[in-house]
Amino acid sequence: MEFGLWQVWEGGWIGAILRGGSITIAVAIASMLGGFVIGTICGMIKWGRVRPLNYLVDGYTALVRGVPELLIIYLLFFSSVEFVTRVATAFGYAGLAESGYAFVIAVIAIGAISGAYSTEVVRGALAAIPQGHIEAARALGIPSLRIFRRIIAPQMLRIAIPGMNNVWQVTIKDTALVSVVGLQELMRTAFIGSNTTRNPFIFYLIAAVVYLVITLVSQAGIDWAERLLRLRSRK
Repeated sequence: MEFGLWQVWEGGWIGAILRGGSITIAVAIASMLGGFVIGTICGMIKWGRVRPLNYLVDGYTALVRGVPELLIIYLLFFSSVEFVTRVATAFGYAGLAESGYAFVIAVIAIGAISGAYSTEVVRGALAAIPQGHIEAARALGIPSLRIFRRIIAPQMLRIAIPGMNNVWQVTIKDTALVSVVGLQELMRTAFIGSNTTRNPFIFYLIAAVVYLVITLVSQAGIDWAERLLRLRSRK
């Protein structure tokens, strides 16, 4: 009998794919949040030309953007897996080392990649803020923290949203790379299903649809946030 979508449902693969999709979303969100924090700090350092930290940030962004993402994941995973496993086993958490370590490495690796690209987005957004707004606030004697909170940060977020949207879309797709370290996210689940049933086309097609749904839904949410910030900036 020809293997089809009904057999995918009967075999319980839909549930496995949904669980894999949820892990993909979790990795993407955690990585994006971490990357945004890194990008904000590094972007402000580059914008403010804080030396010698500026040179360190330049080196970080050049390294991450110049090396394939898959290689970064391999380097982080294989350089630390033995150490983490030994520590976890010594404290009686061997199972945690096996199940949770891949997730942590995925978030760190994808977050570092996202942070490198977010750095340039944040720096560009900060540079696009009219300097007169900041100078006028300083002339009025407004404290630096309040200037950042009330003037710099809102404008930076509004300007950075389109660029951060691109980073988010790339981050979602980069999560597929972490399947190589054994994390059963969407791509890994599709790989297991295709090997088990010997029907790769169906499973990879379903994975493609799930990825597309995630990106379309997130795109709609980002468009809504961009419109909301634009309306608030006009008030």
